[in-house]
Amino acid sequence: MTVGHLDADCFYVSAERVRDPFLIGKPVGVLGNQGACVIAKSYEMKALGVKTGEPIWDSVKKCPEGIYLKRDFRWYEVLSRRMLDIVGDFAPNVEYYSIDEFFFQVEGNNRKAPAQAAEAIRDRINRELRLPVTVGIARTRTLAKLFSDTAKPFGARAVLDVTEERRLLEKMPVTEITGIASRNAQRLAPYGIKTCLDFANADRKLINRILTKTGEALWYEINGCPIQPMRLDRPLHKTMARGGSLGVKVSDPQILYSWMVRNLERLIEELEFHQVRTCKLTIWLGHQDAPSTAGQVPLDSQTDRFDLLLDAAKQCLRQAWRPGWMVTHMHVMADQLRRGGCIQRSLFEPSPERPETIARAKREVNERIGRFALRIGATRHLPAIYAVPSNSFDLCDGVGMFCF
Repeated sequence: MTVGHLDADCFYVSAERVRDPFLIGKPVGVLGNQGACVIAKSYEMKALGVKTGEPIWDSVKKCPEGIYLKRDFRWYEVLSRRMLDIVGDFAPNVEYYSIDEFFFQVEGNNRKAPAQAAEAIRDRINRELRLPVTVGIARTRTLAKLFSDTAKPFGARAVLDVTEERRLLEKMPVTEITGIASRNAQRLAPYGIKTCLDFANADRKLINRILTKTGEALWYEINGCPIQPMRLDRPLHKTMARGGSLGVKVSDPQILYSWMVRNLERLIEELEFHQVRTCKLTIWLGHQDAPSTAGQVPLDSQTDRFDLLLDAAKQCLRQAWRPGWMVTHMHVMADQLRRGGCIQRSLFEPSPERPETIARAKREVNERIGRFALRIGATRHLPAIYAVPSNSFDLCDGVGMFCF
């Protein structure tokens, strides 16, 4: 089997450049954690010493001319799905490894075919989506990922010749192998294993003794024997959540209720986007100078309906709220996620026709005019939030942060 690996170059930055070409060629940083740190940076910003995870105040000192943008994981997810569709046109079996990485099975016996496929996939994604990606093709998943990393940025490399394979492995530190970080490298160093080629040449039983079966599987992969399977079904998220800082201290239950409705709307948007339903709802509240509190309600059946989830959310908020306590943060969380499909409805469940019709009309209006152009009336107590133009596309809390 021949395996391909696609990795988008500076994906979050590249995604921002797709919708704003003004950013091309400029030092750009994408911010997370309420704008407190850099979660992605362009090559131009990297050249000035800015590191991923660095606080924004340190980054600004190194790169004062940089352009810093708030993250928008929903937009990144849209582009990710488009890339997945394009890769699927070239390969029958594709694994969604992360928001900007895919593995795929390469077909064809012609030795030139893999190299041509790598270039064709790279060029089509760049042509249709204006996203730069790098593609590597090799005998195993681990080798394909290693060789795509050596071809960055905007590269396409197929390495199927064992001699060339070993030449490249000799130049790469063992930490380049996914699954071998600095701690494992320190355990390997006393045995003279410092490069990827050293790892490949090491005794298999020794690797098993040092790194257990996980390391042994990597040893097989580095030596060209495919062990790791292609996971064709994208795993379900374990949890989805929407929320964050309220920006102010709130004790008024009506305002807290409005925030709850707003975050619930956003959460349902993601449930629909990923075509999943939840069986349990939780609301977590963070307070000033007081411990956090939470409320949790199991649902009778899996659902993404606003009316049913709103009833559950009201119960959660009653459990979590403490009169007079100043709330600074709120998260609405959906657990026990299930894929969409036929479900057994309760005999006492309200008719779905009216709420589903309202939800469909609301979704269609917002798709045409803009997110939250039409929203639930309970959020009328948050005029300052909706007066900010950036909330028209609203920040997402973590769609792309799960490594699939």
